[in-house]
Amino acid sequence: MNDIFIEQLVKKKRTFKDRFIFIIVILMVIAIPLTFVVLATQHLILAYFIYIALFVLFFGIWLIWFVRSHQNVEFEYQMVQDTLVISKIIAKRKRKELLKVDVRTFEKLERAAEFDYKKYYFQKMTVTPADERDDENNFYAVYRHPARGICGILFCPNEKVLNAMKPYLNKDIVLKLFYNREKK
Repeated sequence: MNDIFIEQLVKKKRTFKDRFIFIIVILMVIAIPLTFVVLATQHLILAYFIYIALFVLFFGIWLIWFVRSHQNVEFEYQMVQDTLVISKIIAKRKRKELLKVDVRTFEKLERAAEFDYKKYYFQKMTVTPADERDDENNFYAVYRHPARGICGILFCPNEKVLNAMKPYLNKDIVLKLFYNREKK
């Protein structure tokens, strides 16, 4: 029995947007309790604002932890026989399966730098941490789904995952991708 099971984890890099959200949360956690403390010191009647400030501060510390941990995202590529499964793992606690596709249905599999994605109108596009479209490690895959039509994947598999796909791919794709030759 020749079972194939290969997996790869790819960690998503933190973007400017992630850092911006984190900074905004920290500023809010500092500013809101501070505002309540200032209000409590200005008005002796409103001394209970200090209790509210403490509650907001404790909630804010939890919120900072929650935001930071949920920005820790990994993508897992699994090749099980002829099936590629892409899952998104959030904070090492929550797993969501994004895609499960038979590799035999791939019509194209090319490096992102060589792929002209403007020729296609994708009904569904699955993008994993392949942020830069012309990175040499990124690949585009195009397949036809029976219900959705033409679908695409932008992902960055390593050599093990690509070699696990190789026996199931169309021969034209194998010639072009692995041997740098076009079919004549």
